[in-house]
Amino acid sequence: MSDKISNSTTSDGKPLPEKAARSRVAMATLAGTTLEWYDFFLYGTAAALIFNKQFFPSLSPTAGTLAAFSTFAVGFIARPVGGLVFGHFGDRIGRKATLVVSLVMMGVGSTLIGLIPNYDSIGFWAPVLLVAMRVVQGIGLGGEGAGATLMSMEHAPAGQKNRYAGFPQMGTPAGLVLANGIFLTTNAVMSDSAFASWGWRIPFLLSFVLVAIGLVIRLRVTESPSFAGIMEKGEIVRFPLRESLKVGFPRLSLTLAACLANSAVAYAFMVFTLSYGTQHLGYDKQFLVLSVTAAAVLWFLSIPFWTKIADKYGRRHMFVGGSAAILLWCIVFFPLLNTENKVIAVIAFLGMGLIVPVTHCVQGSIIADTFPAKVRYSGSSLILQSGAILGGGLAPMIATALLDATGSSVGVTWYLASICTISLVGAIALFKIVPDSSRGLEHEEIRVSENA
Repeated sequence: MSDKISNSTTSDGKPLPEKAARSRVAMATLAGTTLEWYDFFLYGTAAALIFNKQFFPSLSPTAGTLAAFSTFAVGFIARPVGGLVFGHFGDRIGRKATLVVSLVMMGVGSTLIGLIPNYDSIGFWAPVLLVAMRVVQGIGLGGEGAGATLMSMEHAPAGQKNRYAGFPQMGTPAGLVLANGIFLTTNAVMSDSAFASWGWRIPFLLSFVLVAIGLVIRLRVTESPSFAGIMEKGEIVRFPLRESLKVGFPRLSLTLAACLANSAVAYAFMVFTLSYGTQHLGYDKQFLVLSVTAAAVLWFLSIPFWTKIADKYGRRHMFVGGSAAILLWCIVFFPLLNTENKVIAVIAFLGMGLIVPVTHCVQGSIIADTFPAKVRYSGSSLILQSGAILGGGLAPMIATALLDATGSSVGVTWYLASICTISLVGAIALFKIVPDSSRGLEHEEIRVSENA
């Protein structure tokens, strides 16, 4: 893959220096993913704290929360659809165009959620419309996840693949911080009753403005050099998803297994704890949202450090060690939270913010390295979105059901520990059959192509 960027220009049409062009791409993918995750996490926060009363008022608090989390899970079910559709066209017409469309879809879906009347106004149609917009959100994010990572990574100079692939990953905690910050600010400037009635809509309606800003940034970048090279050589694949499966079931399944824990644990602590902490432990929602936000800030700030380590020393030991650390911390997380001591609870959240990024920051590049460039968007989307639904999408709903069935968080802890064990074993096995080529995509592409 060439490191040369031939088409990047300044606003007046003059060529950009390579470093400036790469920085623009990195910032564009970070901005885009931040806005998309803002929309996605905003829904998760509202599902935990608001939607049970607004859209499912006839249900008990637990049943209403389960119903709200089930609509949250719908977005994850839609993500593989978006991943496959956008992946197909991303491998056939380019990364840039698909990323623009995905951003628009997410913005439209979130804005319309802010306009949906509640159950008291239109009855059954309120949750139906909520689910429909959640599907739109999921399809949009499904196209964003793999595409943004590829766009940034395929512009990276030699020896900095993980660093550049980490910029879109930073959009996940950044989006969470933005969503929770606006959610808290809106809640703080009005009464609780006003916020619960209509104020919660304001952060969703702001999506329109934020996405417009993101589009301005994203439209100014150029196509991925890898895809441009594929176009020049006439190597466009007619059915890229089918071609990507030639990597083989062992590697595909192990890559998927290795990435499950990060998603499951992250969504358990970012979303499930908001309802669990308020309904069962007596924490106030502002404290919990602030604690999750503080953890996300630490998550965001630590990603550049971990990606630098990965570029310098390789990903193998860092990812396996991070997988073991997630397993250990998810075992102690809920017992710490259950002390109902705010200082200890903050420590529990900050621990998550420190440990989760160890594997999350290189997850995208590990998945991308599985596939040659000509089918990388489709293959990466398949793994990433399958892992998201199996790990993260169902986690809040399963955790709520286990809590209701057992009456304690022990079942939730065992559930998360089981997924973490699967990921740890998967990561160890994956790196035994796959050399750690994290310092260069070129060698990985050659190896995979030869094996295919």
